[in-house]
Amino acid sequence: MDLYDILETRYSVRSYASREVPAEALDRIAAAFNAAPTAANRQPLGLLLVKTAGREEALKRVYGRAWFTAAPYVAVVCTVPGNAWVRSDGKNYADVDAAIAFQTLVLAATAEGLGTCWIGAFDPAAAREEFGLPEGVEPVAMTPLGYPSSEARKPPRLRKPLDQIVHHDRW
Repeated sequence: MDLYDILETRYSVRSYASREVPAEALDRIAAAFNAAPTAANRQPLGLLLVKTAGREEALKRVYGRAWFTAAPYVAVVCTVPGNAWVRSDGKNYADVDAAIAFQTLVLAATAEGLGTCWIGAFDPAAAREEFGLPEGVEPVAMTPLGYPSSEARKPPRLRKPLDQIVHHDRW
């Protein structure tokens, strides 16, 4: 599958099969996450791969949807804002770096045949506690990692026309 196929086939999966994810696939996905660019190459990131089996109830405190724990893994991207590059106007790039690396992870997971779903509406305090995050480490986003179930369906993709979002030379 080439990049354009991956971009076209990726969708937010909310129904997962119980099939195990091979360790080699997780390694390739983690390597893709690590290969993502970061501002000034500061790499203020961390990736936590959490097995869901036996932790379903605890994980539901972090994000309360039942489908969240149906996949065999949850990937959690974290930042260390104190290690991130800061623009001259004070903008800290930790979240930007996290978004770039996380999207790289999502695309790599799609290439492996896995489903994902960006989750930002989780309880950060519960995430810090459940995942044992030290002070200064911030959870930014998470996704289940697993094979889509036979019930999973790609919904119609609704996007604005390019002429509404792409500008040339000036806004």
